[in-house]
Amino acid sequence: MKTLTSILFISSATCAVNAFLPSHSKKINERNTVVFSSTSDKKLPKFSQSIPFLERPKELKLELAGDVGFDPLNFAKNQDLLFEYREAEIKHSRLAMLAAAGWPLSELLDRNIADSIHQDTLLDVNDRVPSLANGGMDKVSPEWWGFCIGLAAAIDLYGVNRARTIDDYTPGDLGFDPLNLYPDTGSDQERMKLAEIKHGRLAMIAIVAFAVQEFVTNLGVVDETPFFFKPLLHTLKPVLEGLI
Repeated sequence: MKTLTSILFISSATCAVNAFLPSHSKKINERNTVVFSSTSDKKLPKFSQSIPFLERPKELKLELAGDVGFDPLNFAKNQDLLFEYREAEIKHSRLAMLAAAGWPLSELLDRNIADSIHQDTLLDVNDRVPSLANGGMDKVSPEWWGFCIGLAAAIDLYGVNRARTIDDYTPGDLGFDPLNLYPDTGSDQERMKLAEIKHGRLAMIAIVAFAVQEFVTNLGVVDETPFFFKPLLHTLKPVLEGLI
């Protein structure tokens, strides 16, 4: 099981690179006849670029970042549902990216921080963070849970209000860019949107991998695969000592 995370990570990265590759960087299959969108002059492939033997769902017109016609269960039956699912995907992507960073960081830092302020650590004896699979959720302060739920609700209501009041609203656009990182030009904006959705999809897979690995191995991910999360010299030290 020591390679579970690395296998899942490599597999996830491969899927993200291939399944979610932007449409302009893939050649249309020779058997893909081209149809025209009723909403634009863009040429659209007949078949999905992520699953080439399935036809592209008609509502997926390659207009959204990361859209390569992947909807095998046909969730987006119309444009309204497509809008709602993209909004949900963006929200979950952003939360997963925070969690994918916060999960290993908490396992690395929580015990030392708790000791420095004379509090009990939230990690269990195997250095695992509290989760539905690991248990320990009851050790988190109810006040902190209330703050998190209240903050999430406020952000969600703010997003719903923007969606209702802005004519050209795009899913996930909260108007939040304190560091002014969002580019001014259209091509750069599309590239950043694509990067966000790719990283978000990979983060959602990573969080599932973290939860499965810790449940199966009963070890924290930073202890199970330290070469991902700890300095290289730290992970190689036992090997080097064995050679000396």
